[in-house]
Amino acid sequence: MTYRYIVVVDSPASVAFGPPVGLDDATLAELKIRLRLAAGRTRIYACMDTPLIRMKGGIVLGHLFNHNGDRIVGDKHFPTFSDHASCVQHLIGNYWGEYVLVWVGHGDAYEASITRDPSGGVRCVYSFEAGTGFVTSDPVLPEGFGLYRREVDWEGIALGLNYPHVSTQRTALMGITELLPGRSLHIRNSGTTTISEWSPWMHVNSDLRHGNLRDATEDVRQSVRTSVRAWANVDRKILVELSGGLDSSIVTACLQDTSARVTCSTLLTPVPGADEREYAAQAAADLGVALHHAPMEFNDARFEFLPPTHLVRPRINALQYAINQAIERVGVEQDTAAYYSGGGGDTVFGYLGNAAPAVDALRERGLCAGISAIRDLSELHGCTHWTATRLMLKKLIRAPKSPWRPDSSFLDQRKAGSVVLETHPWLADASAALPGDRERIASLAVTQVFRDTAPRSERRCLRLPLLSQPVVESTLRVPSWMSIIGGQNRSVARAAFADVLPPHVHARRSKGNFLQYCGSMFQRNRVSMREFLLSGELQARGLLDGSTLAAFLDSPAYRDNTFMRVIDLCMIENWVRHQR
Repeated sequence: MTYRYIVVVDSPASVAFGPPVGLDDATLAELKIRLRLAAGRTRIYACMDTPLIRMKGGIVLGHLFNHNGDRIVGDKHFPTFSDHASCVQHLIGNYWGEYVLVWVGHGDAYEASITRDPSGGVRCVYSFEAGTGFVTSDPVLPEGFGLYRREVDWEGIALGLNYPHVSTQRTALMGITELLPGRSLHIRNSGTTTISEWSPWMHVNSDLRHGNLRDATEDVRQSVRTSVRAWANVDRKILVELSGGLDSSIVTACLQDTSARVTCSTLLTPVPGADEREYAAQAAADLGVALHHAPMEFNDARFEFLPPTHLVRPRINALQYAINQAIERVGVEQDTAAYYSGGGGDTVFGYLGNAAPAVDALRERGLCAGISAIRDLSELHGCTHWTATRLMLKKLIRAPKSPWRPDSSFLDQRKAGSVVLETHPWLADASAALPGDRERIASLAVTQVFRDTAPRSERRCLRLPLLSQPVVESTLRVPSWMSIIGGQNRSVARAAFADVLPPHVHARRSKGNFLQYCGSMFQRNRVSMREFLLSGELQARGLLDGSTLAAFLDSPAYRDNTFMRVIDLCMIENWVRHQR
């Protein structure tokens, strides 16, 4: 149901490479040698249901579409490429999808290149520590081939404790590195290097910017409709996860007039705060389908469970596990092939909760545009024009800071506080950029974690159509200040789909959340969480401030959302325990 593959690269002195010996029978039955390149030096294994497109010099693992949304299934569309660079330039400029390109050179000196598509839809990690190297979607595969032995990287864990929801190329497994979206890994006899093939900054260039709302609206509408419908033609049986908000409702509206069988569901919790049935029902009714309820029970929220083998860092906490259980029950009942979510919509549609759009307008378009943006900002946040102006000026003169701040609560800083978060490639040279662009792109980097928070993607495909390359590129061409026109957040997306969205959904500015559910779940599990953390691996390694944590967990009441930090600590502890 998901993309699973391993690319094995033999070192020059290696002996003949045999079949996998450590995989279970079910996994072995899924694997088959699909291609053998470069006289046995490079071998590609892939599951039978992982799409594969052959081309001269390499293959594409995954799904590929052209700009019209037509699926590419053969190599007749491709010219003959002389090298990897021309192949990648052609792919990224003319196609999109979820894929990994494997390219093998034909010269005397060995070389190979792996490119991950800009959406990051296919998992891709690698290791070339010593001897035979590999690139894979799941570390369990090189383990089965005898190429890797799983070991926790405790510095990576310390990094995750401080930044639990941020991804860089570093993972929490020793010797395993993630190839980030839009980048290529070049493998030579002399070693490996990575370079960027695609960057969000390519699409915020002033020459590409939309200058008026009409052009921006049409571009965004076209890209979203094309992307959603292209995926619908692949998956056929779809379960849409309706949150009641704007983003998932847009995805649902774009499924109208497709031939896919569409089912809609919405989550229900046993406590108030997240009941979105009123709004979700309107979106489902417009599509002409029933809305299925997915109840989340407190027993669904487990903090101790077996994580998926592909996770190279902790990603699934008790809330995400509970959401997964509830949605998957509906997926099984409705015999769906894929889950569709509006995940990432806030980011791509330009939902910024500060004064950055007004600063962008002033710097990019001048004083009149800045004043207009101040008025929009004032209406959006319900503050006076003077307050909006003060916030804009403060943002204008303040030097840019890192978008991600460490959370050191309940940590022993002697052990957990010395790690430094490496700069994400998308933010390496962003200090002079417009603040709105910089913050949008930082948020876009964070959306890469979304796929790993949903274990239901192990059995059925999880599609995030709003993170497809055409959608991301079209929304980056929209200036941040244009997304608050009229005092509404995501105003361009609202305008683009105003004619197909339910009026009450179109007008919404906020929606429910799972905070009360998490608080109640925490209270029910406080004692067991205490035992789980204080007798666990993190405590044994000296990474936790056990006395402070114990005092908090022993307190009968809480006044803020600090309990969410404990839930994340349990997520990390659970992942570590299962790496043995």
